[in-house]
Amino acid sequence: MKYLPEFDKQTGEALAKELHRQQTTLEMIPSENFVSMAVLEALGSVATNKYAEGYPGKRYYGGCEHIDTIEQLAIDRAKKLFGADHVNVQPLSGAPANIAVYFALLEPGDTILGMDLSHGGHLTHGHPVTHMAKIFNFVRYKANIETGKIDFDQLREMAIEHKPKLILAGYSAYPRDLDYKAFQKIADEVGAMTMADVAHLAGMIAAGELNNPVPIFDVVTTTTHKTLRGPRGGMIMCKKKHAKKIDKSIFPGLQGGPHENVIAAKAVAFKEALQPDFKEYAKQIKTNAKALAENLLKHDFKLITGGTDNHLLLIDVTNKNVSGHQAEQALDAAGITVNKNMIPDDPRSPLDPSGIRLGTPALTTRGMHESEMKTIGNWINEAIDNHDNSVVLEHIKSEIAELTKKFPLYNEL
Repeated sequence: MKYLPEFDKQTGEALAKELHRQQTTLEMIPSENFVSMAVLEALGSVATNKYAEGYPGKRYYGGCEHIDTIEQLAIDRAKKLFGADHVNVQPLSGAPANIAVYFALLEPGDTILGMDLSHGGHLTHGHPVTHMAKIFNFVRYKANIETGKIDFDQLREMAIEHKPKLILAGYSAYPRDLDYKAFQKIADEVGAMTMADVAHLAGMIAAGELNNPVPIFDVVTTTTHKTLRGPRGGMIMCKKKHAKKIDKSIFPGLQGGPHENVIAAKAVAFKEALQPDFKEYAKQIKTNAKALAENLLKHDFKLITGGTDNHLLLIDVTNKNVSGHQAEQALDAAGITVNKNMIPDDPRSPLDPSGIRLGTPALTTRGMHESEMKTIGNWINEAIDNHDNSVVLEHIKSEIAELTKKFPLYNEL
């Protein structure tokens, strides 16, 4: 930082401390990642100065010729990455993207069949606390309580009973790949449209490591951070027949001027995701997650679904005699960042649930492999076993700080 420390010492110091935290700890929240310096540069560029309501070639402001080039680059690269007919890169995040789809395709009161939050879904998939639940009729399907996996027989029965206008696939805490063709088959049977929220999975889908719903479903939404390793933002991909409705739903329906600096950063991230080394990165995310799962199983951790197909693990820590909140706090004190999380039919509250959620995208970005996952798994076990022993937790934290020196992050900063 060149200018900030002189003008705003407080903000500058907080950012410096946050950089140090990221550099010296293990970031294992599966929805977080580390962007490249090129993405950071685009994010902090002069594109932030430009107002550009509308779309490339159809703006309500003058002086948008270069911004149009940037946004069209992002669109074209996303189309290539996912095989999409139409792409809108203006959503400010994943939640607005989902909301825009609901209003584009549905009428108030229409029924949406989505995954229950406590079984791995997302708040925007119809949780009662959200505003959308007041407008649309959300019916929530669950995973099989024995296996932790989606029960398609139950899902089909619910679809036949409730006759949804939209069937929603996607999740924030489900450690398996999805069978999108199975969803589509049920939707075809009941005459429903299909929507997938692949916010967690987008990077791995783009790299060919997980199933791709884009050629199958009516609409697919995603964030552009997480496994896609871009800036914080959203994106909608859809069939051509929905393109006009989707675009109008974003602007002018939901948002005003797009954040063109973020769109520039998206364009850069999409170019990175088109490179051969990104495919290797996505493959290593999965390899690392499986290696970590195997290690934790040896330590008698209870993994929901028994393992993982993707980048994340959902763990019931009840048998470790801690709550999810206690486990999160212990790991944080030891230099390992995870998040507490509900497990299917969790008897505990969301703020003090029975589980934790963790993943490998950020660790993989730093260059870590299977051997590091084994070491990290041992640290996780030791920290939770000693959740009330500050001496042990501090010792682990010092060991982690030594490990992170071997995998430097943002030396340029």
